Amino acid sequence: MSRHDDVAAALHDWQTYRSGRGTTADILFSAIEVPPGIPLFEDPPLHDLHRRLLSRVFTLRRMLAVDGLVREFCCRALDPLRDSDGFDFVADLGAIKPMRTIGYLLGIPEEARQLIRDRNDKNLAVGPRREGISPTIFEDSMAMFAEYIEWRATHPSDDLMTDLLNAEVDEPDGSRRRLERNEVLAYTAMIAGAGNETTAPLIGFMGQLLGEHPGRRRQLVADPHLIASAVEETLRYEPPSPVQARYVARNVELYGHTVTEGSYMLLLNGSANRDETRFSEPDRYDIHRKGGHLSFGLGLHFCLGSALARLEARVAFEEVLKRWTDWEVDYDNASRARTSSVRGWARLPVKTVGAKP
Repeated sequence: MSRHDDVAAALHDWQTYRSGRGTTADILFSAIEVPPGIPLFEDPPLHDLHRRLLSRVFTLRRMLAVDGLVREFCCRALDPLRDSDGFDFVADLGAIKPMRTIGYLLGIPEEARQLIRDRNDKNLAVGPRREGISPTIFEDSMAMFAEYIEWRATHPSDDLMTDLLNAEVDEPDGSRRRLERNEVLAYTAMIAGAGNETTAPLIGFMGQLLGEHPGRRRQLVADPHLIASAVEETLRYEPPSPVQARYVARNVELYGHTVTEGSYMLLLNGSANRDETRFSEPDRYDIHRKGGHLSFGLGLHFCLGSALARLEARVAFEEVLKRWTDWEVDYDNASRARTSSVRGWARLPVKTVGAKP
């Protein structure tokens, strides 16, 4: 499906379009068994139980407290670059700050965050021959966090890993129990992966688009309050995750054709974001455009970390535009990331001009 209304309706219709076998094409088509504890790959009622638990972990208090932390991370990354004639939106900012932030929230030691980011990127990467996804991707992702979970079990702190170790889940029969260790590992791996793999491409795409649209960039310099709107337009125009996969749980009629139970359906939210019946001039990058994109999904699986992703991108460009008013993308030395589920830049170097004092 590619039209906005069709994709939006399918995202809401979990009874027909199910997520329990995977929501990315590579996982779904490979029939890889998904471990419990990953709400993105679950259907009700199990999804609802786990989603409620994570909602208690991603509290408003934590989201409010993280603003200053994100700004500090940005300043630490950008200040050493002020006297240079360029920097890389991905290598110097997008690939560093999201894992620093989510690593802090989880309680991962700062010296280990880059290693985890690199391992996570390796798990998602695909080779030039487009080899299939590793059948042990979930086990590999969870194994990265085992020693940190064990350490946190005896060294509790005010972080997400400690909360998960102490969390209780409500069972369908009304009973309550503590999370098993493998569930804590699955939650931790999911939070770390989701918090890093889409926010970094978002920052890269926004750096690219503002480099290509100097008029829009000058508007943001003049009025930084527009940056939040520019983040939304970037999400619509260049979604990091443009395709969602579902399996069809019952026969359904679509435009005179029967899609049979057991089929796979791809929901092209990236295409839906450019639907001319929904958006005026959809191929125009307009930072004044009102919302309505599907880049964070809809319904049961609306991105739980959307507020954090928006905050990180907004703060990143508030700090970038405080330091540089103008830049040009060095496409000769830029390169795309090759991953199994998201799209973005692996490198996006820019040449800066108009640095602020």
